[in-house]
Amino acid sequence: MKDISIRQTGPVGRITLTRPKALNAVTLEMIRELAEVLPRWAENDTVKLIVMDAEGDKAFCAGGDIAQIYDGLTRGDSAPGRQFWREEYPVNALLAAYPKPVVSFLQGFVMGGGVGLGCHVSHPVVGDTSRIAMPECGIGLIPDVGGTHLLSQAPGRLGEFIGTTAYRMAAGDALLAGFADHYIPEDQWPALIAELETTGDVEAVIRAAQPAPEARLAPHRDRIDQHFGAADMGALLAGLRADGDDWAQDTLNRLTPNAPLAMGATLALIRAARTTPGIKAALTREYRYAHRATEQGDFREGIRAAVIDKDRKPVWTHKAPDGATEAEIAAMIAPLGAEELTWEETT
Repeated sequence: MKDISIRQTGPVGRITLTRPKALNAVTLEMIRELAEVLPRWAENDTVKLIVMDAEGDKAFCAGGDIAQIYDGLTRGDSAPGRQFWREEYPVNALLAAYPKPVVSFLQGFVMGGGVGLGCHVSHPVVGDTSRIAMPECGIGLIPDVGGTHLLSQAPGRLGEFIGTTAYRMAAGDALLAGFADHYIPEDQWPALIAELETTGDVEAVIRAAQPAPEARLAPHRDRIDQHFGAADMGALLAGLRADGDDWAQDTLNRLTPNAPLAMGATLALIRAARTTPGIKAALTREYRYAHRATEQGDFREGIRAAVIDKDRKPVWTHKAPDGATEAEIAAMIAPLGAEELTWEETT
């Protein structure tokens, strides 16, 4: 069976991820199929909108299939990872600027590459099982697939908090942070999809939307803005340690296991996305880190600890959570010269 089902049903272009046993993790082959069909549907007048969903109840898409990338890294081969991102990121940008409505139904885990597919679109829908996160700092990477673009647009300093802690957003938090636009109970999704396939009327999504559940992060907005507006990880961590209450300690516990270099770069990239906005600019900066991460030990070690051996005990290059220097962070996100991700090649 194929890993992705692409077809036209009435006036709707239908995309279904079909790897439920792998939590619908996206592969390079799936990305290539999307890169082929999306421009074609954009020019097809019989396609009025696109509906994207996934099989299974555990995940819309829990990320990219990084096991393939890890295999290359263990052989000293950076090419598989770099090629994957060079082809994945243009699809993320295309979805963000797509000329027709795109409705995504985001059940269960929506992480990393799943965010890149499902959260940039015009009508992202969440339900009660939705758990959306950018967990890349936990594997020595930064929130990519346009993640720093989304995080930069979240209210206040929620972006810095979500990006560095790998916080899992339920439906209310996802709506608050701007990763989703509509809450619809999941038992209503099949009937809504059937209506869309019959009518091609995207306004049906808006009519079906219900008031958002309470956002768990909302009561902590002031504290988040206070601490995650700090200039760097050192000042951020010092402020949390000085507070010392239960919320501050819980936040420290979320930060401490993550890769110090990745967290420092995440702060820098989110802030760069506010200064120079736009998803393509964000993806270009993210690719710089990802490109270099294939030769930097934290990424390989993070995948090993989280996905391969699953011991959850990564040994990072820097021992302290604030151990990465400004110079090291700047070096990871500096322009790549001839290796830069350029948009001319992906047009």
